[in-house]
Amino acid sequence: MEIQQKHAYRALTLSTLAFAACFSVWTLYSIIGIEIKANLNLSATEFGLLLAAPIFTGAIFRIPIGYLSEIVSCRNLFFWQMLLTVPPLFYLPYVETFTEYILLGFILGLSGVSFTIGIRYVTDWFDGKKQGFALGVFGAGNTGAAITLVLVPFIVDAYGWQDIGPLYGFGMLAMAIIFRFFAPEISQYYQEKKNTNLAFHLAPLKDLQVWRFGLYYYFVFGSFLALILWLPQYYMEAYKLSLKQALALTLLFVTTSSMVRAVGGWFADRFGARTVNWGAFWICMVCLFFLSYPPTTMIIHGVNKNVEVSFAVNVWLFTFLIFVIGIAQGIGRASVYKIIYDYYPNHMGSVGGVIAAVGALGGCTLPILFGIAVDIIGVYSACFMLLYGVLALCMVAMYLALQAERQQNLLKEALENNFLERD
Repeated sequence: MEIQQKHAYRALTLSTLAFAACFSVWTLYSIIGIEIKANLNLSATEFGLLLAAPIFTGAIFRIPIGYLSEIVSCRNLFFWQMLLTVPPLFYLPYVETFTEYILLGFILGLSGVSFTIGIRYVTDWFDGKKQGFALGVFGAGNTGAAITLVLVPFIVDAYGWQDIGPLYGFGMLAMAIIFRFFAPEISQYYQEKKNTNLAFHLAPLKDLQVWRFGLYYYFVFGSFLALILWLPQYYMEAYKLSLKQALALTLLFVTTSSMVRAVGGWFADRFGARTVNWGAFWICMVCLFFLSYPPTTMIIHGVNKNVEVSFAVNVWLFTFLIFVIGIAQGIGRASVYKIIYDYYPNHMGSVGGVIAAVGALGGCTLPILFGIAVDIIGVYSACFMLLYGVLALCMVAMYLALQAERQQNLLKEALENNFLERD
């Protein structure tokens, strides 16, 4: 039993490190895209498409990979997925046109499916009482985005933009080899018990609640991913900060939101995933209310003179509110996957893959919607108004689902106790 536990924690550690490495590649365009935009003189729309390319591929491929992770060795699948991202990284310095960058981004986006593989791999090693904690620790691999925020500026200062791809390629190759040789494999007995029936794994997708869980994840993960891409630009435009200052404050958001996910998993195990998720939503709702409020000046016409009243969220209050939202999102991401395990413990690959794909699509679509909202409304805080609306939709859906479930439980209890039976 002790040996099994050691294998479980080694599997969790190595899969988390591998996921962090993959996530750093998945978000690589968020930083080097700034240089690409300047070199190719890209428009805002082209820049948005550039950022969305790897996110889009990482999203849609999570669905078939989710099914594949149900029927083959997740350890081997993880290894080959990492290897597939190495060649495009080495080819990156030779890309010259916008089309080539888009196509290369699609291939690099395969690094985004690592989450689906890792979730399925980790759940095989832990029992139900520890699933929230284990999935939370694994989800902390989102700090891979922080690796990119720190490492890319350092590489640029030391070597130049052209060396980013090859250095990342060497790093990913090393991580793939380490994972392949040291990550433990599930026993052959367990592998033979895996259900390869496609209909079995697709059956839960007809449940409306699966897509409702996807909506929750669209906010807690999709908005997190979108903010990673959006915040550096927001800090520079709304508060006139330098690129290094913007990246530093974005790094604070990414790191805390990722690391707290392990705590969120523990909370979900201890207090119930749905309760934790509901609390995280309320915290985000309050913060987004203040972030949505644009800088405002009012003139009150008094008896003797006019009184001018101004309100604006300064950079420090903004950073604090984003910091709090990041923590709530991290806890929310962990609680959503604990909810999934509570309902579909035998479908973590297929159901988890679909929900992960919906969440990742948030990271692809929200930045585009942010831009549209800002253009239409004409204020920087319009992006947070949009997030407020998305979150309101999530909370209404959760409230109605809880009410319906409560009514069903009351009816079931009444029938079991013959409360409706006539004398």
